[in-house]
Amino acid sequence: MLHCILPMPGYNAHRGAKDKVLAMLQLQVGDQFDHFQIRGLLAQGGMGTIYRAHDLLSGREVVLKVPDQMMIGDPAQYERFQRELEVMNTLHHPAIQKGLGSGQFNRTPYLVTELVEGQSMRKLIETRAPLPPAEAISLIKKIAEGMAYCHEHDVIHRDLKPENILITAEGQPVILDFGLALTKSSRRVTYANLSSTAGTPDYMAPEQIEGRRGDARTDLYAIGTMLYELLSGKTPFGGDNNLAVMAQHLQGAIPRLDREQPGISPQLAAVVARCLQRDPDDRFPDLRAFMDALDHLDQVDTSILEKGTGQATALPFWRSPTVMAVGVAILLMLAIVVFAFAAQAMRGVTP
Repeated sequence: MLHCILPMPGYNAHRGAKDKVLAMLQLQVGDQFDHFQIRGLLAQGGMGTIYRAHDLLSGREVVLKVPDQMMIGDPAQYERFQRELEVMNTLHHPAIQKGLGSGQFNRTPYLVTELVEGQSMRKLIETRAPLPPAEAISLIKKIAEGMAYCHEHDVIHRDLKPENILITAEGQPVILDFGLALTKSSRRVTYANLSSTAGTPDYMAPEQIEGRRGDARTDLYAIGTMLYELLSGKTPFGGDNNLAVMAQHLQGAIPRLDREQPGISPQLAAVVARCLQRDPDDRFPDLRAFMDALDHLDQVDTSILEKGTGQATALPFWRSPTVMAVGVAILLMLAIVVFAFAAQAMRGVTP
């Protein structure tokens, strides 16, 4: 049986039809969905709801991911969900959450993955960062190993961040959420509305911010950002809002980690700085080269600390933060207008 999520106390009617549509059907503990019994809610995001569930056929505890109804009606977002089904069913690596299958129930597709018991990497950073260099390097290399495997199987994650990584009691990181993954056969799809699931500004490479699809070096940029955060307790670029953060990625000075955090060697700082270069061609060519540099820090060329960090980079006018802010504002206004028309149409009212 399905239960409806009611609007939270303090809900304002003027927030409009979007919030009403987002008051979507949600499974409750004890409900049965196909041959799965719901044990609890794990997460709810822009692309769907994730549950802990008991597989009544196999007897094992699993993760059940169900897209929300709005996503099913959006061809672009539905395409991304289908892509995640494809990716999760083809990757098999200790650092990658295992796909166990997929199906459809009451015309709703779903994805089943293994249940990973562990601590979020975000929680690790909040409670323990900055980590000792040896520990941070060991963890990030395991993540890089998993992503190198993905790249060798033509899968680019494009949304790597601490929230999408769980660390087991044995210290094995497991990468989750391939909803934005790019595969060799992927069609280019765009969202019908703006969504935070298009990436997370703190970890987005400049080419993503500029609207390009990205490649393996895009994941390398995110891994370099996470290594910086593990070693310092903060991300290299910050700001008061998402636009400010994105502007820093595009033109802010790349901070020298060895000056920001005592005890970091220039060689390790140089490895991180190379990951954070704005031009993908200036980064490591792949994650294998990145891991090799971490294994041989005594051989790392530190000259990049002088030429790849320091002063902010001047941008062409069309890439300036002001132009970007205006462009995003226009897109937001258009999205609101389109949504208002759609909401009125749903109520049978002609604008």
